[in-house]
Amino acid sequence: MCRGPSLLIAARDEESDGSGFTDVELRDTMILMINAGYETTVNVIDQAVFAMLAFPDQLHLVRTGRATWEDVVEETLRAEPAIKYLPLRFAVTDIELPDGQVIAAGDPILAAYGAANRHPDWHGPDADTFDVTRKVKDHLTFGYGVHFCLGAPLARLEVAEALRRLFERFPDMSLAAPPEALRPVPTLISNGHQELPVYLRAVE
Repeated sequence: MCRGPSLLIAARDEESDGSGFTDVELRDTMILMINAGYETTVNVIDQAVFAMLAFPDQLHLVRTGRATWEDVVEETLRAEPAIKYLPLRFAVTDIELPDGQVIAAGDPILAAYGAANRHPDWHGPDADTFDVTRKVKDHLTFGYGVHFCLGAPLARLEVAEALRRLFERFPDMSLAAPPEALRPVPTLISNGHQELPVYLRAVE
């Protein structure tokens, strides 16, 4: 069970010097947590189902025991993260990049998780390939350090269980539209489809 809301309330109550959350800040933070947890989990399930149906060889690896649903979850999080971009941050100091370019203090920064997760220096020349047997499963989809998503364990559990039960219940499921016809959600932030039409049983 996610203890995030309880911890937020406790932190607010323990701060007697007025530095904790106000009631409005606490409420809005909890609403953000609920919305963010729902939207992102839906997108990961969507992208994982799409990948399994669009790349049947990958689904075959799961069904023959050469990969697990947990592997599917991690590769989906890496290749098609629920949040591809996180606008907007600003540099608080000058940041010199390895190639000599400088992000000046005050410059806006658009964090691109999708690009980082597919960087060939991290995942090799096949970084753009969806591969559930990938050995290095690292990614930045849940953030990093103190900003690491506190709902990550629950999200991983929810998506793996949803996939397992869905494909057990409907083993003949297939896409009901060409992959190129699927429309992405109209936002820079979220990474999912507006709808994912499927046939739940084999088409005669």
